[in-house]
Amino acid sequence: MQRLKNKSFKPLPSLRVYIPKGNGKKRPLGIASYEDKIVQMAVKKILGAIYEPRFLNCMYGFRPNRGCHEAIKEVYQRISYGKISYIVDADIKGFFDHIDHDWMMKFLEWNIQDKNLLWLIRKYLKAGIMEQGKFEPTEEGSAQGSVMSPMLANIYMHHVLTLWFKLVVQREMQGECFLVNFADDFVAGFQYKSEAERYYKELKERMEKFGLELESSKSRLIEFGRFAEQNRRARGECKPETFDFLGFPFYCSKTRKGGFVPKVQTSRKKFEQKVRAYKNWIYDNRNRPMREIIKELNVKLIGHYQYYGVTWNFRKITTFLHRVQQFLFKAMNRRGCRRAYTWNGFVEMLKYYPLAKPKTYYCLY
Repeated sequence: MQRLKNKSFKPLPSLRVYIPKGNGKKRPLGIASYEDKIVQMAVKKILGAIYEPRFLNCMYGFRPNRGCHEAIKEVYQRISYGKISYIVDADIKGFFDHIDHDWMMKFLEWNIQDKNLLWLIRKYLKAGIMEQGKFEPTEEGSAQGSVMSPMLANIYMHHVLTLWFKLVVQREMQGECFLVNFADDFVAGFQYKSEAERYYKELKERMEKFGLELESSKSRLIEFGRFAEQNRRARGECKPETFDFLGFPFYCSKTRKGGFVPKVQTSRKKFEQKVRAYKNWIYDNRNRPMREIIKELNVKLIGHYQYYGVTWNFRKITTFLHRVQQFLFKAMNRRGCRRAYTWNGFVEMLKYYPLAKPKTYYCLY
């Protein structure tokens, strides 16, 4: 505390580690020291008290009661009940690694007068990283994985994207439009194609102004909405494209009465990635007692259901359970030289040690 008061406090560099991503690449994380985590938590609470009342309702992620499912529901309802016909799905390339420090400090200075707090935040932004025993200075970016980083990311996106969309984009549009932002992942919907194209063009320029760049492979404009299928069929085109948001592909579908409804399901990439992870875990633990295996497996399954168990996705999580059962059956028969279970015997065993059943945890209506 005394070092903070007399400004002799110096944050330690974050330890750089890497975790695998779904596309085969690795995501860099910065692990702060224990002391730095405590100080960062205090700074995060102060920033939260200042900015939480200022954040717009379209911003989700790392905020109280505004998580992934709330963001997905917002997109779902805007498309279901609005006049949306075009979607701009955008993703920022290496967002956390390219936050401009000068712009970040300017944004903070607009709402914070305490020079000591600003000094401390700048210290953390410039603390550097340690990778394989070598120090590397940080001229840009905020270490992903640190306690304070999500709050700083939200503040940056608040000024760069959400305020701009509300104060500039919406006022210039004649038709209906919306924006839903979750950290560096965001979706915008528009009634008219010309306005969607205009926004997409201006968005790229806006990102460049603040040192950011859209990921071209993950950013696009598509026709999507109540009349998308009808309009595309009239032009001799195939069914409407889909777009991904927070691990859920959105696709155009119909109700039993023939009305339009957007639906979601687990993305194929995420599904196969999860299946492989469960398969590896089951085979690595196959020699443990069955009671212990089922107990831990159920914890994992319930966690999967709690995220992917949303409206319209029940079939997909049921398929996931069936795949897990198949891997468990094969693993139990590889415990020794002799076959341990027939399929009927395995099903009987599951009556005594049942696997968690799929459940829809979140309604999107």
